[in-house]
Amino acid sequence: MGWRGFVLRVFGGRAGGGLDSQRAIRARRGGYQSLLDREATPDDLDDLRRFVATRNGVEFYVEPETTATDTTAVAVAFNGEWIRRRVGSPAVARRLANELGVPAYDASILGYPASMRRFRRPPGDDSRPPGGGA
Repeated sequence: MGWRGFVLRVFGGRAGGGLDSQRAIRARRGGYQSLLDREATPDDLDDLRRFVATRNGVEFYVEPETTATDTTAVAVAFNGEWIRRRVGSPAVARRLANELGVPAYDASILGYPASMRRFRRPPGDDSRPPGGGA
């Protein structure tokens, strides 16, 4: 296999190396996978894309991988509404933030905005709870 074949195999064969497949996410996360958690999926990234498309003032806060959880990104809107989804690695989170035109911060350094801590879901909201995995 030549260089081109290797690159296509590792990055899923898309020009620009998108994040639309499990293989592309896995290629950017490295070899380690938490044993207590599932891997990030394209559906996780799509949830973040939908959140950004339907809210104003969204920022990403990237949370490091732990022994129990894969790397996650918390998307926080201007009013404090938020969701947490697995992303596979900090590189995937930053690439997605760049794709969507939103800032990405390291949550372990910067912390979270006060609006996120104050946010409460309205009673009767049937959507998944904040931070709820899928």
